[in-house]
Amino acid sequence: MSDIKTYKMLIDGQWVAASNGKTFESSNPATGEVWARIPEATAEDVDRAVTAADRAFNDGPWSQMSPTERGHCLRRLGDLLAETSESLGQTETIDTGKMLKETRWQAKYISEFFHFYAGCADKVHGETLPIDKPDLFVFTNREPLGVIAAVVPWNSQLFLSAVKIGPALAAGNTVVLKASEFASAAMLEFGELIERAGIPTGVVNIVTGHGDPCGKVLTSHPLIARISFTGGPVAAQKVLQNSTQNFAEVSLELGGKSPFIVFEDTNVESAVNGAISGIFGAAGQSCVAGSRLLVQDSIADEFLERMTALAKQIRIGDPLAEETEMGPICTQGQFENIEREVARAQTEGGKLLCGGRPVEGMSGRFYEPTIIDCPNSDLTIVDTELFGPVLSVVRFKDEADAIRLANKTEHGLAAGIFTRDSARSLRMVKAVKAGIVWVNTYRAVSPIAEFGGMKNSGYGRESGLQAIYDYTRPKTVWMNTSDEPLGSQFVAR
Repeated sequence: MSDIKTYKMLIDGQWVAASNGKTFESSNPATGEVWARIPEATAEDVDRAVTAADRAFNDGPWSQMSPTERGHCLRRLGDLLAETSESLGQTETIDTGKMLKETRWQAKYISEFFHFYAGCADKVHGETLPIDKPDLFVFTNREPLGVIAAVVPWNSQLFLSAVKIGPALAAGNTVVLKASEFASAAMLEFGELIERAGIPTGVVNIVTGHGDPCGKVLTSHPLIARISFTGGPVAAQKVLQNSTQNFAEVSLELGGKSPFIVFEDTNVESAVNGAISGIFGAAGQSCVAGSRLLVQDSIADEFLERMTALAKQIRIGDPLAEETEMGPICTQGQFENIEREVARAQTEGGKLLCGGRPVEGMSGRFYEPTIIDCPNSDLTIVDTELFGPVLSVVRFKDEADAIRLANKTEHGLAAGIFTRDSARSLRMVKAVKAGIVWVNTYRAVSPIAEFGGMKNSGYGRESGLQAIYDYTRPKTVWMNTSDEPLGSQFVAR
């Protein structure tokens, strides 16, 4: 117990415990052992954080800094993130079970997002309007919104924080970030870079705790101007309900059950490799995981045979080890849900091609790479996000059938299309209802490209140049350029 690390929250430039002293424990998914204690924020703690952010926005030096100066702070933050990627990656791996080679690389690459928004900070501008009235000069300014509530889940938390904090700060806002109650440690260590980057006190605050009261108080707080939420649909519904208290703008990036569509004319080796990494990368714990394989029936048997052979060879083990290819499941709730849904799929007629059980002889939450051949798309598992290494397979006959199956879902986050027919790929891109579509590749991201979903996968977009405008509002200015006095609309009596 003496090795358990105790963390504190970042509120108004100070590292503080919860006001009532309460904490909750974080366990290492690879071993099941408790390794950290995290503050359990109270309503009062959240109010202090929001109040500090509001003060920094209205009265602090942040509001007086030029956009170029804000950009310099973001660039320094990106540099520091790259420099500390090794230690941040190790913390995230211990806390989440994601492989070190992934978390380390991701932390370093995310610095590019802060560099991108550093460059965008002084590129935000309004416009002049060719108004239809004489002697009036009309223009718009883009102004920051105020205090932003950023809510991130445990997976890809540094990336998801960057696409919220980056544009929010570049536009001149301040932020209160709520880390997930699962695996908060990396976010708190990231917070140590805020002051070192020259970002003033209170501009970024990081709180930790559960949905109630921490998340509820944050997203309903009267001083919150915008809520940027990434998570599940159930929590998103609560966020929307909370936002009725403050009329904050809301963007939601939710889950997915992304179709990975393979046509018979594909490069089979490329498609198999893409499908393997699309679902078993990060042990399937990704909102854009290609967890729904749609494969043309003429090549389905060959394709699945090759894919199953590769899945069985995936090296599962210690996520800190360089040779490991897939780590554990982060939470016990996920693990139990995966077991339950895989068993249900088999009772509904699904055929288990590989996996389907916990890894034997390992103490942590490890689950085998699993592929289930489904007789039709009506099985529950086909449109149920498991957030684990489980692939549902459905066969299709032709292009029209592929489109029908791809869109037969309540989700709409991402999709992958593998075909050598460029005309077909363009038809599919137009027909598939998803916010992100990859053609002959999968899971590529960039600070330059927007991402987000539709339907039950949420709305709003993150990353890209447009994101910074989403953290501003236009102010319209009317100026009378005439020296003549205004006429009166009233008749003198």
